[in-house]
Amino acid sequence: MRLFWLSLLLIPVFYISAQAIDPSSVTDRRAQLESELAGIEKEIGGYRNIIQDKQNQAQSLERDIALLDAQIKKSQLEIRARNIAISNLQGAIGEKNKTISALDNKIEREKDSLSELLRELYQIDQSSMVEMLLGYDNLSEFFVQADSFDAIQRSLQQSFQEIRANKSEAEAQKIDLEERKAQELQLKTIQELERKSIEDKEREKKRILDLTRGQEKAYKKVLDERAKNAAAIRSQLFLLNGSKAIPFEKALEYALQVEKGAGIRPAFLLGIIAEESNLGANVGTGNWNIDLAHARCAKQRDAFKDITSRLGLNPDSMPVSKKAWYGYCGGAMGPAQFIPTTWLLYESAVAKITGHNPPNPWDPQDAFVASGLLLRDNGAGARTYAAEYNAALKYLAGSNWKNPAYRFYGDDVMGLATKYQEQIDIISRTAQR
Repeated sequence: MRLFWLSLLLIPVFYISAQAIDPSSVTDRRAQLESELAGIEKEIGGYRNIIQDKQNQAQSLERDIALLDAQIKKSQLEIRARNIAISNLQGAIGEKNKTISALDNKIEREKDSLSELLRELYQIDQSSMVEMLLGYDNLSEFFVQADSFDAIQRSLQQSFQEIRANKSEAEAQKIDLEERKAQELQLKTIQELERKSIEDKEREKKRILDLTRGQEKAYKKVLDERAKNAAAIRSQLFLLNGSKAIPFEKALEYALQVEKGAGIRPAFLLGIIAEESNLGANVGTGNWNIDLAHARCAKQRDAFKDITSRLGLNPDSMPVSKKAWYGYCGGAMGPAQFIPTTWLLYESAVAKITGHNPPNPWDPQDAFVASGLLLRDNGAGARTYAAEYNAALKYLAGSNWKNPAYRFYGDDVMGLATKYQEQIDIISRTAQR
């Protein structure tokens, strides 16, 4: 019986549970999602090219309606693409959880086997050679038993090492997937804003068509009236996060200052600040005691205390971005939404341009300059569409800027830049008269 039991102990050493294998249905579903996502991405690229082309054309009723239609369809596709990516990640995370669970069960079985083996070894150690020999019918059975103990010890040790390595790898992959999932889930809030943006564009399209009844001449008259009203453009409020809104004319003044100091196109900078200010209701309404409370936010907390202390500000009363439900830290400050440690990197350069020493991230002028310097470092000084687009993505996502999920930000910024360029041109033409 002992020999039979020892042979059973060897069995679990040499296999990995079949539960860890992906079912074919899961693999097929993933392939289907990837194929669907690839098709959507291709469509999005097509609409992006249409939008860029329309933005470069002179304003007309046909152009503006076509632009709105393309923007609406692209946004709808972006939402579908993000939902597919999230679904794909959730499926992969579920598979990893099953793998980890199977490995955990395997380790427990191996522990039970090892415990039984150790008990057998202890009994052998407590017995005399004569007693051990008397326990077997013949000598050959005794020697087979002894050899089996050595083999099982080696096999169990090897099995433990392999299983722990597999479990460690699976857990690392799970963490990676969780982080990627968090990046995707982060965009759920943005999707809601994008849905609102679609609704806004639909309303704008309806307003234009109701106003002009689809007549190009009537729309040209509307554009002419808008072009004459430069005073209204100057006085319209430029919304900022964590700071009071300022007149567009003042925002343009700051943007022109940044152009001199950093070479950034004013309309593009205004597009960045506007996007940061309109990304969500939670931005700029947090508190550092709550939104920088996690242990991983220690560096940001220290930087925030340093910044507010040197400015003579009460940190408890200064607004920051809220800690998102998908992450650890909030704490982005002011109109340009700089995190504290990044602000410290740009303080001295900002001070040289604005003369504010130390500069204040909640001060619009300082915020505009800091934003411009960061955009310059990200390549926006080239002032081409591609350079500005990529700089916008880096502003949002840093080293992850190539992730297709973040393209909405670049699209939004470039759309806003087009709008502000038109307004700047109207003001410039009026000033030249």
